[in-house]
Amino acid sequence: MEIVIYIVIAVVCLVVGFFVSRLMQSGSTKNTIAQAEQRIAEAEKAAENVRREAIIEAKDEALRIKEKAEEEARSQSEEVRKQTRDLQNRESRLQQREESVDRRSDSLDKRERQIQSLHSRTEKLNNELEAKISAADKRLYDIASMSKEEARDIVLDEVRDECTADAAQIIRDIETRTKSEADRKSREILSVAIQRMAADYTAERTVTSVQIPSDDIKGRIIGREGRNIRSFEQITGVNLIIDDTPETVTLSCFDPVRRETARIALENLIADGRIHPARVEEMFDKASRYVDQQVQEAGEQATFDMGIHDLHPDIVKTLGRLKYRTSYGQNVLQHSLEVATLAGAIASELGLDPITAKRAGLLHDLGKAVDHEVEGSHAVIGADLCRRYGESPAIVHAVEAHHADVEPSTVLAVIIQAADAVSAARPGARRESYESYIKRLEKLEEIANAHEGVERTYAMQAGREVRVMVQPDFIDDSKATVLAHDIAKQIEDEMQYPGQIHVVVIRESRSEALAK
Repeated sequence: MEIVIYIVIAVVCLVVGFFVSRLMQSGSTKNTIAQAEQRIAEAEKAAENVRREAIIEAKDEALRIKEKAEEEARSQSEEVRKQTRDLQNRESRLQQREESVDRRSDSLDKRERQIQSLHSRTEKLNNELEAKISAADKRLYDIASMSKEEARDIVLDEVRDECTADAAQIIRDIETRTKSEADRKSREILSVAIQRMAADYTAERTVTSVQIPSDDIKGRIIGREGRNIRSFEQITGVNLIIDDTPETVTLSCFDPVRRETARIALENLIADGRIHPARVEEMFDKASRYVDQQVQEAGEQATFDMGIHDLHPDIVKTLGRLKYRTSYGQNVLQHSLEVATLAGAIASELGLDPITAKRAGLLHDLGKAVDHEVEGSHAVIGADLCRRYGESPAIVHAVEAHHADVEPSTVLAVIIQAADAVSAARPGARRESYESYIKRLEKLEEIANAHEGVERTYAMQAGREVRVMVQPDFIDDSKATVLAHDIAKQIEDEMQYPGQIHVVVIRESRSEALAK
């Protein structure tokens, strides 16, 4: 800072000298010299002021530098003291850990010595136990006169019996839990689905007989030398059976649509009264147009009711033919509508697409409309029709698998199976022939009687329950549970039946004594 002051003074002196020399060279007057001297004095005074200000600023700067240095020194001193305290704390903790490690080491050494002592005692006890076991085995062999293999067989038999009892208990527990949960969930889903279904529950029957006003009409239907009846059968393709049944004639044909057409034509002929070959052909053509219209309207109405509007026209027409098709007395078109409604409700409960489920349910029995014309199962025929008219693979598989012609591999196929079973199994939906009913009951009793230990079997509640009486000396409580499970599994594998069959195994033991 002093150097700066000297430089400023030197500059001021040079300026003053410059002005003085200029004044002297110019030969100015005394006034000019006085002014110059005054200016020199002012310059010196200004220089002095500058010097003083510079000195003051230098002192202030020196003071700030000193204070900053002292502050840094204090901060460093505090940091050093802090680090010193941390080091002392760490040293204290390390010392405590070292002491703790020493104590643990002593404790581990003590435990190791105890373990070694216990190990030695254990080895000694094992040796003594093995010696005692050998002696006991030898003594048992001497007492029981039994070899080791024979004793092992007895033990294995006991273990096998115990395992059978445990297995029966496990099966019972698992079945109880599984059935409880499955029944609850399935009842919940099916009850919701059934409540939401608004289909008609009246089971229709195909009309195969025609009422006539009097038996005199039979002669007119037959005609001279059977001309009218031959013409009727040739034109309609339906057999007309006239027997001794009063005021009734019977129509017989495998094609339900053709049979319905013939029924309408015959009723129109009887109402008209003019029965001859030309009139038969005219009435049959008129009835054919009427039935075709009814078939088309029935198919369109079914698709409209289900909210499905993109079916192929040929599928719609084939679907309408189901109006005149029955299965066990149940109208197949009505059954298809029920299955579609149930399937849509079940799919909604499971979080699936209800429209796809309705579509598959509506088409699942499509093959029954042409199964009298094409060889094979109606499920396979229906699947081929759906595939031919561009239905998706999921729909085709659900139709094909609804009677297990192929193994169901999708949730949709299982839903269609369940909906089909619910619609077919509800009370009054289907009729069963006496012969098939008796055969089903006999098959149930035959399956149960084939098992060892079964004494008698009774099929009850129209085949919905099977009661199996077993020999109490041969079948215990544990084996009874296993037997019920085996019979139910065999029934599932070998029989086809609607709904469920309850298998009940009854074991009764009686002890009698006479008091005298």
